[in-house]
Amino acid sequence: MEMFSRVSLWLSLVLAAAPLSAKTFLVIPLFNLSGSQNLDWIGESVAETVLSAAGAGTAVVLDRDDREEAYRKLGLRPGAQLTLASVIKLGQTLGADRVFFGTFRVTPPAPALTVVGTPAEPKNRPRGTLTLSARMLDLAQMHEGSEFSEVGPLEDLGVMQQKLAWRALKVLDPALAGEEDTFLKDHPRIRVDALESYIRGLLARTPSEQEKLFERSASLDPSFVQPAFELGRMYWNRQQFSLAAQWLAKVPATAAHGHEAQFLLGLSRYEMGDAAGAERALTDVTAAVPLGDAFNDLGAAQLLAGDAEKAEASFAQALKDDPSDPVYQFNTGYALYKKGDCSGATPHLEAVLKRDASDKDAAMLLDRCRSGAGPAGVKTANLARIKTNFEESAYRQLQDVFQTKRK
Repeated sequence: MEMFSRVSLWLSLVLAAAPLSAKTFLVIPLFNLSGSQNLDWIGESVAETVLSAAGAGTAVVLDRDDREEAYRKLGLRPGAQLTLASVIKLGQTLGADRVFFGTFRVTPPAPALTVVGTPAEPKNRPRGTLTLSARMLDLAQMHEGSEFSEVGPLEDLGVMQQKLAWRALKVLDPALAGEEDTFLKDHPRIRVDALESYIRGLLARTPSEQEKLFERSASLDPSFVQPAFELGRMYWNRQQFSLAAQWLAKVPATAAHGHEAQFLLGLSRYEMGDAAGAERALTDVTAAVPLGDAFNDLGAAQLLAGDAEKAEASFAQALKDDPSDPVYQFNTGYALYKKGDCSGATPHLEAVLKRDASDKDAAMLLDRCRSGAGPAGVKTANLARIKTNFEESAYRQLQDVFQTKRK
C-alpha cells in the first residue's frame, strides 16, 4: 500500500499555502469517572461515533493512530483524565483547530426489593444510568464552547452518542449535521452489547481476538455494519478475498466507510476473477468518489472482462488525476496494446520505462509494439496493475478547499 497519496499531498500543499475553511478535528475519548476501567470502552465508543459522523464532511479528521502517537510523544497515559492544559497541548501537537473532549459516568441502579425487603435481581434489570458530558474547544480562538450532555439508561448508549455526535457536528459542520430528527433516522439505534464488542475489538491487541469480537458484534446486531467493514478489511489484508467480499457486501454505500467498503469489495471480486462483480462495485465508487485510483481499478476490471475500449476510457479518467503516475501510464499503454493500437500504446510504455528501466512487462509490451507483433495470436496473463489506496476524506477536503477558493 502506498505511504502517501497524491490527494493527501496536494491537500497538504494547498492547506499550507493559504488560510482556508477546512478545519482539523481531534476527538478525545470521554474520560471515565465511574471508577471501573472495564467501562473505558464507553468513552472510546462515543469518540468513534463522533469521528465517523465528522468523517463524512470536509474537516480533516485525526484518527486513533494520530492521537495515540501524540499521547506517546507527550508522555500521556491513554484513558487517564486530562487537564484542560493537557487537552490544549494535545490539540496543538496535532495541529487541531477543534477538539472534542469530555467525561462519562455510569451510576449503578438501586437494587429492587422483594416484599420482605431483600434485594431482588430481575431478569431485565437495567445496567445503570449513563451520563455523557462533552465540550468543543476552539483552539484557533482559544474558546471553550458550552457543554453537551445526555443522560439515560446505559442500554440507550447508541442513541445518546448519536445525539452527542449531532450536537458536535452542529458546531463543526452545520450543513452536514442537518436536522436532528433526520440525522438520528439515518443513524439507527445499535444494541449496547454489540457496541461493546465492536469497541473492544478495535482495542484488542491480537488479530484473532479482534476477529472474534467483531464477529460477536455482527451477530448481536446484524444492522450494525461497522464490524462487517472491519472484518472485510481484515480479510482483504490477509488476501482471503472470498471472505472479504462476503463481509464487505453487507456494508451499504451510505454507511460510514461505505464507499471504502465498495472499493475493497470491487478489489476482492477482481482478485477472485469476478470481473463483472468488480466492475459493478467500482462503477458505483467512481460515481460517488471520482478518484484516479478508483478509475484505474475500474479499468483493470474492464480489461479482465475483455473490454479494452471501456478500460481505456477509465484509464484516461485516471490519467486526468495524475498524468505522470506510472501505474496509470502502464495500464493505459496495456489497454491500447490489447486494442491493437501500438502507436498509441508506445509513448505510455516509454514513459513507464523512462521512470523504471527494469520494468519487464512494460519492456515486453513495448518490444512487441516496436516489432509490429502486437497482441494478435498472443495470450498473456492479465498484466493490469491495481491501486489499493482509497483517500475519500482527503478528496472531500480538497473539494472544499477549491470551492472555498472559487468563492
